[in-house]
Amino acid sequence: MQYRAFPALATTPAIPAVSAFSAARAARSARLPALGLLAVATLVTLAPQPAQAGGAYPEKPVTIVVPFPPGGGTDTGARLLAQRLTELWGKAVVIENKPGAAGQIGSDYVARARPDGYTLLMGNVGTHSINPSLYKSSYETVKHFAPVSLVAELPQIMVTAPGNPAATVSQAIAAGKREPGKITYSSSGSGSSMHLAGAMFARQAGVDMLHVSYKGGGPAVSDVMAGHVNYTFATLYETMGMIKGGKLKAVAVTGDKRAAAMPNVPTVAEAGLAGYEAVSWIGLLAPAGTPPALVGKISQDVRAALADPKVKQMLIDQGAVPAGSTPEAFASLMARDTMRYAKLIRELGIKVE
Repeated sequence: MQYRAFPALATTPAIPAVSAFSAARAARSARLPALGLLAVATLVTLAPQPAQAGGAYPEKPVTIVVPFPPGGGTDTGARLLAQRLTELWGKAVVIENKPGAAGQIGSDYVARARPDGYTLLMGNVGTHSINPSLYKSSYETVKHFAPVSLVAELPQIMVTAPGNPAATVSQAIAAGKREPGKITYSSSGSGSSMHLAGAMFARQAGVDMLHVSYKGGGPAVSDVMAGHVNYTFATLYETMGMIKGGKLKAVAVTGDKRAAAMPNVPTVAEAGLAGYEAVSWIGLLAPAGTPPALVGKISQDVRAALADPKVKQMLIDQGAVPAGSTPEAFASLMARDTMRYAKLIRELGIKVE
């Protein structure tokens, strides 16, 4: 099948965000102080801009760098998006994994790339909202990147072993109050989204829970399954198969709405901890200096790709909430989460190992 290239920087019809959940969250985010992230449009405008070729975009393959190993939620989301963009553009969209240093190696690579739209980054809440409070990087998430679009939200889920008698939010809180410092939760490492979701839970519940850090999400989940640790807050992508297979018990999802993939599992908020919300996300970014018109075109094409029913269903099947946003709304979301996690990390004195 042959595809006709888009005219140079032609705009496609505006595509609304495909998730009411994402739209509401982005609207809330837009009302918050945007730190430096909302200045990104100005930075992009003022930065030296490369001369654009006279032809259509893209004229050659586009690379999306994933700063993590193959197989994770960020990688899977990137591959689903790349497949549909390849169909829309008629040019290959290639995934290149550059893992290491909590996503910093791949992020640094894209930050230094030519700002011509041919090298993009699939970042996530860790690389662009958590890492700035934990690491001294060679790049700055505001100064060196232009947000393109939110791609998907990845609600986390509180899980426990099937034999744990404290298998609801209320029971977990009660157990924590009965035995301060003895109820445990695991994570993929200090400062990870799993760690921060558990820390927020303990803080809001007013209980002293012991954090058990692992090198990776796999062993963190495995030890909960084996009953060595009481709980963990992993993504649905990581745990759905084990929940459906009876190896883990779902306690509650961490978003502000139930997950479409597991509609019978309550949210943490409705199960007893009002106001709690911890949602990971993945999103597409370009190097700073990418022309705003090109950023806008890529953003609209990403939203068009995410509106495709097959893409939406594949993301839902992986436990994700398909999203899609304007560059400005994505910048606002990043600002909201950067501010929130910076406060939590500072107040709890969280340090990387």
